[in-house]
Amino acid sequence: MKIHSVRYNFIMNFIMTASSILFPLITFPYVSRVLLPVGNGKITFVSSVTAYFTLFASLGIPTYGIRICAGLRDHKEKLSKTVQEILIINSVTMLIACAVFFLSILLVPEFYEEKELFLIHMAGMVMNMLAMTWLYNALEQYSYITFCNLAVKTVSLALMFWMVKKPEDYVLYGAITMFASSASYLFNFIHARHFISFKKSGTYEFRKHLKPIFVFFAMSAAINVYTNLDVVMLRFMKGNEEVGYYNTAIKVKTILSTMITSLGTVLLPRLSYYIKKDQKSAFYQTIAKAVNFVMVLGIPLMCYFVLFAKESILLLAGREYMASVIPMMILMPTVLLIGLSNITGIQVLTPQDEEKKVLYSILWGAGADFLLNLVLIPQYASSGAAFATVAAEFIVLGVQCVYLRSMVGSVLKKVSVGKIAAAVLAAVIAGWCIKRYLDAHVIVTLVVSACLFFGVYGGALLGMKEKFVWETLRSMLGTR
Repeated sequence: MKIHSVRYNFIMNFIMTASSILFPLITFPYVSRVLLPVGNGKITFVSSVTAYFTLFASLGIPTYGIRICAGLRDHKEKLSKTVQEILIINSVTMLIACAVFFLSILLVPEFYEEKELFLIHMAGMVMNMLAMTWLYNALEQYSYITFCNLAVKTVSLALMFWMVKKPEDYVLYGAITMFASSASYLFNFIHARHFISFKKSGTYEFRKHLKPIFVFFAMSAAINVYTNLDVVMLRFMKGNEEVGYYNTAIKVKTILSTMITSLGTVLLPRLSYYIKKDQKSAFYQTIAKAVNFVMVLGIPLMCYFVLFAKESILLLAGREYMASVIPMMILMPTVLLIGLSNITGIQVLTPQDEEKKVLYSILWGAGADFLLNLVLIPQYASSGAAFATVAAEFIVLGVQCVYLRSMVGSVLKKVSVGKIAAAVLAAVIAGWCIKRYLDAHVIVTLVVSACLFFGVYGGALLGMKEKFVWETLRSMLGTR
């Protein structure tokens, strides 16, 4: 089994991440105009509810599977046995989740109204069990999952433009979305035979997995509270239309956060491997580079989309979604906060078996998110939910930094914060000039402003000889 370099894995994962970004960028402007805020709100509401059941069905397996399998990738027999044990546990929890989910559809009036959409999402939830992406990530086999993912998304894109034509087609859109996210899972399951055996060998040991799985489950549950609860609370307090506005703002935040955290997906198995092999020097060196990556990319993205929030919403969704502009501006700091907490929590604490500390930080954030949603949504609707989300992410990162206070200082010393701030300031001034003096179509405004903003930012960093940017550039050019 060939293990590629971090650079190769990052490129493959970046291609997959880019497809995950391009798919909604292509589909969302079309779908938002066809389905309108109400239809868009229904899709978002059902997805958010389903996320809770999917969370229970998968427990903490997606993250735990990466960590445990990464340490066993050099031992096929042990790896195969571990994968079988995890799959059996997952099968049991999936059956329970599906039974409760089906009863909920029948018993809750708001769910029964959209029973077709809920049943489609339940089918996707079942398919999720076969995904085994945690195994592929642990083995750093990004080529296969990248190209398989691209193929499915291409077919889904064609289906969407062919079949979704009017607001009543929101159920069809939900089915196509489920196909896009889960059609490759069956192929993943079959292809896994290249790396493991499904033949039973020895006695299964389920108990050793249960404690860490439930810890990771608790982490995921708390995260889902402040990533989906705001949508559910908005639906019950303000209705589908407000959810549609909020979802548009969340969509932009999610796309940007996915870009920022794409490196983390690649690093977790490698960092877990370093810890198992006691290679601490390589571990901390990699973490420092990850922080640099998030700071250099996250800060300008956050600032640009605050400055051009109105134009971004106009392009993505149209004038019917102008109520999404303020929530989007409020949400933008989460791009940087999520990027940093992904490093401190998932890339630093988790590989060192400190997932309980990650859980505590998430519980603090989830609690704050719930209370703030309760207070702010009745008066400020989607803007209140956005503020609660930012506060929750800030608290999560703050608590994790307290746990890692002995390391945070030394890592930040390797980040050129002053140079990044100066470069961003120059870029913001250039962007503001475009926003004030360029009177053109929204597409022209965004293209010109993005080229100027990020051109000035990148040029300033190169001019100031920012170390991380220069090293990355030399690496890409193959020079020293």
